[in-house]
Parts: sequence; structure tokens; C-alpha cells
Amino acid sequence: MVNYEDATPNPEFLIKSIAEQGYRLETALADLIDNSIFAKADKIEVLIDFDKEPFTLFLADNGTGMGNETLKVSMRFPSTTPEEKRKHTDLGRFGLGMKTASFSQTRKVTVISRKKGEKKYSARTWDVGYLEREGKWRILVEPDQEIKDLVKNYITQSKDHLDGFKNFEPNTIIVWKGLYKFEKYPDKKTRQDTLKKEITGVTIDYLALVFHKYLENKKKPLKIRINNQRIKSFNPFPTRVKDFRPIEDKQKSYFKDAIKIEGFVLPSRSIDECKKGLTRWTTKNRSLMDMEGIYIYRENRIICHGGWNGLIKKAPRLQLARLRVEIGNSVDDRLHLNVAKSQIVIPYDLKKAFEDYIEELRIQAEREFYNRGTERFADNRREDKIQLFIRKASNKGVLRELNTDFPLLKKLKEELTDKQISRLKMLIRMINTTINKIKQTHEESSFERTVENGGLTTGDLITCITELKKSGLDSNIIKKRILPELGYKSDSLPEEIINLLK
Repeated sequence: MVNYEDATPNPEFLIKSIAEQGYRLETALADLIDNSIFAKADKIEVLIDFDKEPFTLFLADNGTGMGNETLKVSMRFPSTTPEEKRKHTDLGRFGLGMKTASFSQTRKVTVISRKKGEKKYSARTWDVGYLEREGKWRILVEPDQEIKDLVKNYITQSKDHLDGFKNFEPNTIIVWKGLYKFEKYPDKKTRQDTLKKEITGVTIDYLALVFHKYLENKKKPLKIRINNQRIKSFNPFPTRVKDFRPIEDKQKSYFKDAIKIEGFVLPSRSIDECKKGLTRWTTKNRSLMDMEGIYIYRENRIICHGGWNGLIKKAPRLQLARLRVEIGNSVDDRLHLNVAKSQIVIPYDLKKAFEDYIEELRIQAEREFYNRGTERFADNRREDKIQLFIRKASNKGVLRELNTDFPLLKKLKEELTDKQISRLKMLIRMINTTINKIKQTHEESSFERTVENGGLTTGDLITCITELKKSGLDSNIIKKRILPELGYKSDSLPEEIINLLK
């Protein structure tokens, strides 16, 4: 015979405890939006009346919705297991997200839903006040009249705000009745102002960043409306900007998934641009330093951003560095993704690979930061601003070069013959190569750079080598002394040059 004691937890205490999973208002709403995306919604609206207390928040979507039985299962704690095999588009993991996210902000959450194409809604409610009174695990099944009243209140809210969606048919509506974190302030104005700032400032900023890939999707863009405002995407990796520079990406197979990492270096001009106001480099409420670091994407959704996840420390000289990491949802348990989908732990067997790559990114970001005093020029620069040396971005870093548009050099080229121009190009390239080698040694770089050819063609090279040989220089000396100064290695020479030096 087995002796045992009943260990059924107090429902009120347990719900209040599991709600403390590190959620903020914006991360809680993001968790609800994950469910909407998985339900194939392309329109989501979040509505709240700041003038009415207790504050009631509605989140509605036009996804596939749920029938009565599916809704019943989804409201349980938990509704799935972390080990369950999921579709690659599934943004959930624990089957707790909607409940824990909701209880982090409210003590009463109602989910109203119907299958797409049907008219009748079903609704279930978790009410902490009711659980406290009854002391039992009970979900409230809402009667038809209560459902009608809640839907009517939602429709009123939707119509009272501007910029609504045309022909929007919500199939799931989540209702948070009372936002207890914003109701603790003693006076009404403070409560209203605090909530308004969180919703219209911090939350919009956060959702624009976290879901930017969905918002930018060309085939089926996600549209999110918060009260009167449609959210515009914010991409932390504006790759269309010419001088937003990537370094070589790397990919590693990890269990049944692949992890891809790719570093980027912002141009140094972004520092001054951010000081002058809002730019493409940061969101409204964040600085460059806030946004430096690792951005982890899981199925096109950012789950972690900013900071270096304990691998290195933040620093002003690294504010131009960003690292994009893409993972699949089958390695959640290996990366210890938390319920709030806001934190991961990089496993020991991946840590060295991350540290090595971040070191390479750090070197290049610091170079860009310390080189910011060197003037860069737009295509329409005025001649009186042209300097003898300019900086040029490449996928291997920032290079210093002689400016071929410098007035004296430009004038010299106009007065030279074709043969003389070939000699000049060769000298310019030797100067550029030497400058960047010295620069690399000074900066203690551990890897080589590729130097641009500076307009030196194979024909120019043949002309110059032929003249050097005529002047008495041996082919071996040219290979060992001259060509390295031009940035060439023996195994990278054009075939014509190899034959010429035999």
C-alpha cells in the first residue's frame, strides 16, 4: 500500500507565481501576437481606453480561430509539452505563453474565439479573484450574453479609434480586464500617463523591432494597429544602406537544426547622426549603445536583442557592432529559452565558436569607431573639401587610400601618357597596400585584409613588369619584393603574369 498526501497547489498562489516570468507589458503582448501569427493572422489590433478604469485591453486577430473544444484545451495549464514536435512556424514552446503573459499584466483574462468562417463565438475566462474565493482550479465558461457584451465593447473601441482595418473580421479576441501594474499609482492622471507612455512609446518601439520581418513580408505583410497607430517595422540590419558593412557569415549544424551567425559594422557617421535625432540606426527610445550586441532570430521573430549575452561587456567603442543569429525552434531546450521568450543561454559547446566570431567583429567595430575622425565624402562632394587620403569600406574592413580625385593627382593623370599612367597606378597601389599593412600592424589585427586594385588592370601590371625587367630587375625579386607590395600573393597572380615571370 502506498501512502501519499494531496499536493494540489493553491490555484491563486500558483498563478500569481508563474506569472512572474520576467514579462513586461511589451513582451507580454508580443507573446499573444506569436499565437496570432501561428494562427495565420495578417491583421492584429490592440485597443485600450486610457480614460476608463479599470483599464481594459483588447487584442484581436483575423487568424484561423478556435472552436469550443480547441479553446477548452488551449486554456489549460499547460496546453502542450516542450518536448512535443512542432511545426517550424510555431513560435511557442511551453503551452504557457498566453496564460503567463496575460497574468503578468491582469488578474482576469477572457479568450473569445470562433473558427474562421463561423458566426458563433465561445469564451473561457481565468479569474484570479474567483480562484481565490473558491480555492479550486476552475475556468469560467462564459454565457452567450456575456460574450455578446464583450464583443460589443470591443467593436465600440475599434470604431472609436482611427486608422482601422477595412473588412476586418476578428476570430479571436483576448480581453484583459484590469491592468494591476498600472493601477497601483495613487492618482488617476499618473496611472493614465504611465500606461499611455508604455503603450504608445515603449510597446510600439518593441513590436516594430521584434516583428520587423513579419511586418516587411512582401507576400503577406503583418499589420498591427495599436489604438490610432499602425506599427512600422524597424530593421536593426539595414543592409540596403551602402556602408552598413557585413563580415563573413558562418553556419554550424547543431543537432537537427542549423545556427547561422553574421556580424555587421555600422558606419562611424551613425554616431553623429544619432546625436542629431532619430535615424535609421536606432529606435526612438534606444541609443546606439542600447542596440549594440546580439540579435537572436527564431523563425523570423527576434527573441533576444542588445547586449552580448555574457560573452563580452558592452562598451562605447563597440556601439557599431551588431551580430545576427538565426536559429530554428527545435533547439529551444538546448539554448534554454525561457517562457517569456526573452532570454537564452548559449551552450558550452557553442560558446567558443561565438567568442571567436565576436572577437573578429569586435576588432572591425573598434577600427570603425576609432577611424571616425577621418572624413568620408559623398559622390557630390565639393573639391575644396577633398583630402589626399580617404577611407573606403570593404567587406574586410575600412581601408585608407590615396584619393585619385585629389586635384594634383587628377591634373597629373591628365598630363601623362598611357604608359606613364600605368606606372602611376602601380605606385598608387603600392602606397595603398603599404599604408593598410602598417595600419593593420598598429591595430594588432590577427587576420589579413584584401586591398582593392585601385584601378590597376592586368594590362597595367604587364606594362610595368616588362619595364622593370628591362631596367635589370630579376623576376624573383619582382615576385618577392614588388608584387607583395601590390597586395598580390604568388598563388593569386593572373596566368599572364606567371608566364611573364618565368
